[in-house]
Amino acid sequence: MKKYWNIFSNGILRENPLLVLMIGLCSSLAVTTRLENGLGMGLAMTFVLVMSEIIISLFRKLIPDSIRIPVFIIVIASFTTIVDLLMQAYVPALSKSMGVFIPLIVVNCIIMGRVESFASKRPVPEALFDALGMGLGYLWVLCGISFVRELLGSGSILGFEIIPEAYRIGFFTNAPGGFFVFGLFISAGMALRHLAEKKNNKGEQK
Repeated sequence: MKKYWNIFSNGILRENPLLVLMIGLCSSLAVTTRLENGLGMGLAMTFVLVMSEIIISLFRKLIPDSIRIPVFIIVIASFTTIVDLLMQAYVPALSKSMGVFIPLIVVNCIIMGRVESFASKRPVPEALFDALGMGLGYLWVLCGISFVRELLGSGSILGFEIIPEAYRIGFFTNAPGGFFVFGLFISAGMALRHLAEKKNNKGEQK
Protein backbone atom coordinates (compact mmCIF):
# COMPACT_ATOMS: atom_id res chain seq x y z
CA MET A 1 0.00 0.00 0.00
CA LYS A 2 2.91 2.33 0.69
CA LYS A 3 4.01 1.96 -2.94
CA TYR A 4 0.63 3.15 -4.20
CA TRP A 5 0.60 6.06 -1.75
CA ASN A 6 4.03 7.18 -2.97
CA ILE A 7 2.86 7.02 -6.58
CA PHE A 8 -0.31 8.97 -5.74
CA SER A 9 1.37 11.65 -3.63
CA ASN A 10 4.10 12.13 -6.21
CA GLY A 11 1.76 14.09 -8.46
CA ILE A 12 0.30 16.18 -5.65
CA LEU A 13 3.54 18.04 -4.90
CA ARG A 14 6.88 16.31 -5.60
CA GLU A 15 6.30 16.06 -9.35
CA ASN A 16 3.29 18.33 -9.68
CA PRO A 17 2.64 18.72 -13.42
CA LEU A 18 2.32 22.50 -13.18
CA LEU A 19 4.54 23.56 -10.29
CA VAL A 20 7.44 21.14 -10.86
CA LEU A 21 7.26 19.63 -14.34
CA MET A 22 5.79 22.88 -15.75
CA ILE A 23 3.96 21.27 -18.65
CA GLY A 24 0.52 22.11 -20.02
CA LEU A 25 0.87 25.75 -18.96
CA CYS A 26 -0.81 27.50 -21.91
CA SER A 27 -4.33 26.19 -21.35
CA SER A 28 -3.86 26.26 -17.58
CA LEU A 29 -3.12 29.96 -17.38
CA ALA A 30 -5.73 30.81 -20.01
CA VAL A 31 -8.69 29.31 -18.13
CA THR A 32 -7.82 30.43 -14.59
CA THR A 33 -9.57 33.80 -14.66
CA ARG A 34 -12.58 32.21 -12.90
CA LEU A 35 -12.77 29.49 -10.26
CA GLU A 36 -15.51 27.55 -12.08
CA ASN A 37 -13.33 27.43 -15.20
CA GLY A 38 -10.37 26.12 -13.22
CA LEU A 39 -12.55 23.53 -11.50
CA GLY A 40 -14.14 22.43 -14.78
CA MET A 41 -10.81 22.16 -16.59
CA GLY A 42 -9.20 20.32 -13.67
CA LEU A 43 -11.98 17.75 -13.42
CA ALA A 44 -12.07 17.25 -17.20
CA MET A 45 -8.31 16.71 -17.32
CA THR A 46 -8.42 14.31 -14.37
CA PHE A 47 -11.15 12.21 -16.01
CA VAL A 48 -9.32 12.00 -19.34
CA LEU A 49 -6.01 11.26 -17.62
CA VAL A 50 -7.44 8.50 -15.40
CA MET A 51 -9.34 6.76 -18.19
CA SER A 52 -6.50 7.05 -20.70
CA GLU A 53 -3.89 5.67 -18.31
CA ILE A 54 -6.14 2.75 -17.36
CA ILE A 55 -6.83 1.80 -20.99
CA ILE A 56 -3.22 2.18 -22.11
CA SER A 57 -1.92 0.22 -19.12
CA LEU A 58 -4.51 -2.50 -19.66
CA PHE A 59 -3.52 -3.04 -23.31
CA ARG A 60 0.15 -2.02 -23.07
CA LYS A 61 1.46 -5.44 -24.05
CA LEU A 62 -0.75 -5.56 -27.14
CA ILE A 63 0.24 -2.16 -28.56
CA PRO A 64 3.16 -2.38 -31.03
CA ASP A 65 5.91 0.18 -30.41
CA SER A 66 5.74 1.35 -34.02
CA ILE A 67 2.17 2.69 -33.65
CA ARG A 68 2.02 3.46 -29.93
CA ILE A 69 1.80 7.27 -30.36
CA PRO A 70 -1.18 7.15 -32.78
CA VAL A 71 -2.90 4.66 -30.45
CA PHE A 72 -2.29 6.93 -27.45
CA ILE A 73 -3.73 9.91 -29.33
CA ILE A 74 -6.84 7.97 -30.39
CA VAL A 75 -7.50 6.84 -26.80
CA ILE A 76 -6.99 10.34 -25.38
CA ALA A 77 -9.11 11.92 -28.13
CA SER A 78 -11.96 9.47 -27.44
CA PHE A 79 -12.23 10.40 -23.77
CA THR A 80 -11.74 14.10 -24.54
CA THR A 81 -14.68 13.93 -26.94
CA ILE A 82 -16.79 12.26 -24.24
CA VAL A 83 -15.97 15.06 -21.78
CA ASP A 84 -16.62 17.77 -24.38
CA LEU A 85 -20.02 16.35 -25.33
CA LEU A 86 -21.05 15.87 -21.68
CA MET A 87 -20.12 19.46 -20.85
CA GLN A 88 -22.03 20.78 -23.87
CA ALA A 89 -25.07 18.78 -22.79
CA TYR A 90 -25.11 19.43 -19.03
CA VAL A 91 -23.05 22.60 -18.42
CA PRO A 92 -23.31 24.53 -21.70
CA ALA A 93 -22.42 27.88 -20.14
CA LEU A 94 -19.17 26.49 -18.72
CA SER A 95 -18.40 24.69 -21.98
CA LYS A 96 -18.89 27.93 -23.94
CA SER A 97 -16.75 29.99 -21.56
CA MET A 98 -13.86 27.53 -21.85
CA GLY A 99 -14.11 27.45 -25.63
CA VAL A 100 -11.39 25.56 -27.47
CA PHE A 101 -9.42 24.55 -24.37
CA ILE A 102 -11.50 21.44 -23.66
CA PRO A 103 -10.91 19.91 -27.13
CA LEU A 104 -7.23 20.85 -26.79
CA ILE A 105 -6.91 18.37 -23.91
CA VAL A 106 -6.09 15.88 -26.68
CA VAL A 107 -2.66 17.47 -27.18
CA ASN A 108 -2.01 18.37 -23.56
CA CYS A 109 1.57 17.45 -22.64
CA ILE A 110 0.56 16.22 -19.18
CA ILE A 111 -1.65 13.42 -20.47
CA MET A 112 0.61 12.37 -23.33
CA GLY A 113 3.65 12.49 -21.03
CA ARG A 114 2.12 10.30 -18.33
CA VAL A 115 0.68 7.82 -20.82
CA GLU A 116 4.03 7.47 -22.58
CA SER A 117 6.35 7.49 -19.56
CA PHE A 118 4.21 5.67 -16.97
CA ALA A 119 0.99 3.95 -18.07
CA SER A 120 2.59 2.19 -21.06
CA LYS A 121 5.13 0.56 -18.73
CA ARG A 122 3.19 -0.14 -15.51
CA PRO A 123 0.27 -2.37 -14.40
CA VAL A 124 -3.23 -0.93 -14.09
CA PRO A 125 -3.31 -0.27 -10.29
CA GLU A 126 -0.09 1.77 -10.46
CA ALA A 127 -1.34 3.65 -13.54
CA LEU A 128 -4.61 4.44 -11.75
CA PHE A 129 -2.88 5.93 -8.68
CA ASP A 130 -0.48 7.87 -10.89
CA ALA A 131 -3.36 9.35 -12.90
CA LEU A 132 -5.31 10.27 -9.76
CA GLY A 133 -2.27 11.92 -8.18
CA MET A 134 -1.32 13.86 -11.30
CA GLY A 135 -4.95 14.82 -11.95
CA LEU A 136 -5.59 16.04 -8.41
CA GLY A 137 -2.22 17.81 -8.37
CA TYR A 138 -3.23 19.63 -11.54
CA LEU A 139 -6.71 20.34 -10.14
CA TRP A 140 -5.63 21.93 -6.84
CA VAL A 141 -3.10 24.23 -8.49
CA LEU A 142 -5.61 25.29 -11.15
CA CYS A 143 -8.30 25.99 -8.54
CA GLY A 144 -5.83 27.86 -6.33
CA ILE A 145 -4.68 30.14 -9.14
CA SER A 146 -8.28 30.65 -10.29
CA PHE A 147 -9.41 31.53 -6.76
CA VAL A 148 -6.74 34.21 -6.32
CA ARG A 149 -7.22 35.71 -9.80
CA GLU A 150 -11.02 35.83 -9.61
CA LEU A 151 -11.07 37.19 -6.07
CA LEU A 152 -8.54 39.97 -6.63
CA GLY A 153 -9.32 40.70 -10.27
CA SER A 154 -13.10 40.36 -10.44
CA GLY A 155 -13.89 40.71 -6.74
CA SER A 156 -16.06 37.61 -6.72
CA ILE A 157 -16.00 33.85 -6.18
CA LEU A 158 -18.35 31.61 -8.16
CA GLY A 159 -20.53 34.62 -8.99
CA PHE A 160 -20.79 35.93 -5.42
CA GLU A 161 -19.43 39.46 -5.06
CA ILE A 162 -16.94 39.78 -2.21
CA ILE A 163 -14.76 42.80 -2.99
CA PRO A 164 -16.36 46.11 -4.08
CA GLU A 165 -15.49 47.27 -7.60
CA ALA A 166 -13.40 50.18 -6.32
CA TYR A 167 -10.95 47.79 -4.63
CA ARG A 168 -10.51 45.26 -7.43
CA ILE A 169 -7.17 44.88 -9.21
CA GLY A 170 -7.76 44.37 -12.93
CA PHE A 171 -4.16 43.28 -13.40
CA PHE A 172 -5.03 39.80 -12.12
CA THR A 173 -7.63 39.17 -14.85
CA ASN A 174 -5.00 39.71 -17.57
CA ALA A 175 -2.24 37.36 -18.76
CA PRO A 176 0.55 39.09 -16.74
CA GLY A 177 -1.53 38.61 -13.59
CA GLY A 178 -1.83 34.91 -14.35
CA PHE A 179 1.95 34.55 -14.67
CA PHE A 180 2.46 36.53 -11.47
CA VAL A 181 0.12 34.31 -9.43
CA PHE A 182 1.61 31.21 -11.02
CA GLY A 183 5.08 32.38 -9.97
CA LEU A 184 3.87 32.79 -6.38
CA PHE A 185 2.50 29.24 -6.41
CA ILE A 186 5.80 27.89 -7.75
CA SER A 187 7.66 29.66 -4.92
CA ALA A 188 5.24 28.29 -2.31
CA GLY A 189 5.58 24.81 -3.77
CA MET A 190 9.38 24.96 -3.65
CA ALA A 191 9.24 26.11 -0.03
CA LEU A 192 6.97 23.21 0.92
CA ARG A 193 9.23 20.69 -0.82
CA HIS A 194 12.30 22.05 0.97
CA LEU A 195 10.53 21.80 4.33
CA ALA A 196 9.49 18.21 3.58
CA GLU A 197 13.06 17.30 2.56
CA LYS A 198 14.49 18.80 5.77
CA LYS A 199 11.94 16.91 7.84
CA ASN A 200 12.83 13.64 6.08
CA ASN A 201 16.56 14.26 6.54
CA LYS A 202 16.13 14.90 10.26
CA GLY A 203 14.07 11.74 10.61
CA GLU A 204 16.76 9.69 8.86
CA GLN A 205 19.53 11.17 11.07
CA LYS A 206 17.67 10.19 14.20
